[in-house]
Amino acid sequence: MSDGSLAIETDGLTKRFGTHAAVQDVDLSVPRGSVFGFLGPNGSGKTTTIRMLLGLISASSGSAAVLGEAMPARLRSVLPNVGALVEGPGFYPFLSGTANLRRLDSADRHAPSASRAARVETALDRVGLAGVGRKKVKAYSLGMKQRLGLANALLMPRDLLVLDEPTNGLDPQGTREVRSLVSSLAAEGTTVFVSSHLLAEIEQMCTHAAVMSAGRLVAQGTLEELRRAGEPGIRLTTPDAAAAASALAGLGLLASIEHGTSDATVVAPLGSAVDPDSIVPALVAAGVRVRAFAVERPSLEDRFVALTGEGFDVAQ
Repeated sequence: MSDGSLAIETDGLTKRFGTHAAVQDVDLSVPRGSVFGFLGPNGSGKTTTIRMLLGLISASSGSAAVLGEAMPARLRSVLPNVGALVEGPGFYPFLSGTANLRRLDSADRHAPSASRAARVETALDRVGLAGVGRKKVKAYSLGMKQRLGLANALLMPRDLLVLDEPTNGLDPQGTREVRSLVSSLAAEGTTVFVSSHLLAEIEQMCTHAAVMSAGRLVAQGTLEELRRAGEPGIRLTTPDAAAAASALAGLGLLASIEHGTSDATVVAPLGSAVDPDSIVPALVAAGVRVRAFAVERPSLEDRFVALTGEGFDVAQ
């Protein structure tokens, strides 16, 4: 299905629950070695897609390949190379963090028992839990449990790491540590697939992204490609808002006015028919006093809101 350059590839991937299509005709392409953000509002189909990729639920139609192999047909050979944290970690509350990880590791037939203790300690250290490994999980905060879930995903070297809302429950310091961890894993050659509804999280850690909305994939590419796909606009500050709007209309630009306490802000989509360098001379010729002028491309937030019709959380 893949030429080997993709860690994840889907073709028409669809999941229906009765008559409801939770995921419909999704064509994902996740390059190997990327940190790939899977972005969308809650309920947009992200977790359902991940569960299909990992063979946790079956697709209604379409196909998926993970690390170049068809899923779920090649589940047994693929999953040992995939670490995952999906829908929050589940642990035995009356066991310590260390004991939980040792139990989980012993259930992995590919995990060597001789190095188990060392690998558990290393994983706890990587996620900042080295000092509380002997504490019972029932005493862990939500953020600590999330860190323990990450540690479990890191017990063995992985070619692909799938993280569903990895900073859920973490404070700002913990969020920064997860970003640093993801960067270090990517530097080691691991492909990291991060699902999130937090725009700032995706912007700060990812090289590529895809946007889901109402079960459909509405955009994907590098972050720069997604930024460039939005329509540029102009922003003008002037005390002569009406005259500015009239002059811009003469250039074929439909302006809107945002009134301030003194000067007004005039904005307009630029399109491709107007040379930006011609705008200020035209405004000056029309007697418009120009306090400030800028050509702006939409932010990622603007772009994602335009794609989904919904707002995004932009900070922890």
